[in-house]
Amino acid sequence: MSQLNFSHDTELTLRAVCVLVNTDRVDGEHLDDMVQLDGYLDGFGWTGRRDRDDAELDAVRQLRTRLGKIWSNADDEERVVGQVNALLSDTRAAPWLTRHAEMPEWHLHLASIHDPLWQRMGAEMAMAFADVIRAGELRRLKTCAAPDCDAVLVDLSRNRSRMFCDTGNCGNRQHVAAYRERRSAAEES
Repeated sequence: MSQLNFSHDTELTLRAVCVLVNTDRVDGEHLDDMVQLDGYLDGFGWTGRRDRDDAELDAVRQLRTRLGKIWSNADDEERVVGQVNALLSDTRAAPWLTRHAEMPEWHLHLASIHDPLWQRMGAEMAMAFADVIRAGELRRLKTCAAPDCDAVLVDLSRNRSRMFCDTGNCGNRQHVAAYRERRSAAEES
């Protein structure tokens, strides 16, 4: 459970954005085909229309690139606001409350279940970013601190201390490297 006041669906969507953006940042492309896209969508409970064709896969990859640019600009609030507003506009977001048997808490949907997948995903992801912006918490959007990793993460810790992603065991690798460096320096003394 997070220490922030983001709603459950905002946190879930922020995690979904991280995973999506990271599908081409660690160990190559991980959205090669519809099987991989379906695995991602099912893992985060995306509902509604799925065309399951190359055009849909390409549209989701284009959305991924767009979302990654939001992360890249997280230190420039005005720019991120412009990007999020553009995404909300391009997806024609129209919020409405709903709940499902598998998620009984009220939450927002921002596009019709009949809209294209990228549009539904983009609208909900833009709204999650809007919540982050409204809370003054853009600094929680980070890139992994490991020197050999470009993965993104959302730091939901109370004190904003998270530095490493979940994709490549980066935190453990950095801690082991630092330990070995300290040990080596101690042995040389």
